[in-house]
Amino acid sequence: MVDRPAQLIACHDCDLLQRDIPLNPGCTASCRRCGAVLYRNATDSVDRTLAYTLAAGMLFLGANLFPVFSIQVQGDRSAITLFGAVLSLWEQGMKSISLLVFITAIFVPALELLSLTYLLLPIRLGLVPPGYSRFMRTLQFIEPWGMVEVLMLGMLVSLVKLTNNFKVIPGMALWSFGVLTLLLAAAAASFSARDVWERLDPRSRGETKP
Repeated sequence: MVDRPAQLIACHDCDLLQRDIPLNPGCTASCRRCGAVLYRNATDSVDRTLAYTLAAGMLFLGANLFPVFSIQVQGDRSAITLFGAVLSLWEQGMKSISLLVFITAIFVPALELLSLTYLLLPIRLGLVPPGYSRFMRTLQFIEPWGMVEVLMLGMLVSLVKLTNNFKVIPGMALWSFGVLTLLLAAAAASFSARDVWERLDPRSRGETKP
């Protein structure tokens, strides 16, 4: 073991290079020039993010397996799931909208949850997941494409309009999406890429190869 060498970090707002210094738990480092937040020493960020991610994963399954809502007309009831809505849009010729909904509401959230679980669960168990750098880059790339909260807002607007003409019965998936939106936001707020890199990269831990 050797002492960890001093590293430089660039401010994402003004590009000023500054030394990366250790922080006490819960403290924040700010840029000397513009005051922007450089990084935080989040308390138990890995454990909290993993807990949010696992809970969100279970709700994500329920949100995609169960109906979002049902419409009852003259005693007949028809239910629709999110994937069923994607297929319906595709069959009606709205392929670009169908693909957009699938990517932003199903594929990207699923990939984000799988990537977080793949990274954080081994860390919690004291292991290093193979190919972790690719998953870290994947998370950074797909982050802007996850739009579950936009989908939730759109579903609420649709429900309000449908209730004027039909009897609408909210399904389990609708409530799952509501809680899922909160859990994804909590996971994003607690996730610290800096903490993950420090636990995964031997150089950040001050270790050297023999």
